[in-house]
Amino acid sequence: MLHPTPTTVQLREMILKGELAPGERLAEAKLAEQLGVSRMPVRQALPVLAEEGLVVRAGQRGYAVRAHTRDESVEALHLRGALEGYAARLLAEKGASAELLTQLRELLAEGDALLADHQMTPEVQIGYASLNARFHDLLVTGARNPLLEGFIARCNLVPFVAPRTVAFGHEDRRQYADIIAYAHRQHHAIVEAIAARQPDRAEFMCREHIVTQEHSMGAQLL
Repeated sequence: MLHPTPTTVQLREMILKGELAPGERLAEAKLAEQLGVSRMPVRQALPVLAEEGLVVRAGQRGYAVRAHTRDESVEALHLRGALEGYAARLLAEKGASAELLTQLRELLAEGDALLADHQMTPEVQIGYASLNARFHDLLVTGARNPLLEGFIARCNLVPFVAPRTVAFGHEDRRQYADIIAYAHRQHHAIVEAIAARQPDRAEFMCREHIVTQEHSMGAQLL
């Protein structure tokens, strides 16, 4: 298996954020100049990204950003929901540690404060995207199942699927605020179900939470 490098991470982020468009040919020299590195790290990173499914071979030696369809993104999103639901079920069945519950509740409190004014400024958008990613990462790693973590990580490589992708397609900021507030209430319900040792409810809430993310990204997925 190929191993990622800092350059791999940077290029991955550029693809997931849309800075490198689907179908775009990737020129080593241009990318190296953008990232301030030599061509070698870029050359080493591209096969790693191909293994992850983010780029495809184009010609004999080149690569291009893989074009993802709306259906692929939606399917990967729902698969992520099923897998995270299983992670939540495991946590509820086995019992989450006091440390993990404390960390999750701290994120809930952080989100409550961030969303208190019901204003969707760019700063709130960025802050909630970061918080959402940390919440889901804790949920998955807390289940202590490396195989499950790996499957979810692959889902997150599909554009618009990772937890840090939240609602940037909405022009109606009031609608955006309502969706994000609802998603955060679902975070509360997931943690409550895990703490109460209710595996069925914990799994169900995770699956429902993914439906909310799909709605939040409606404009992006078109």
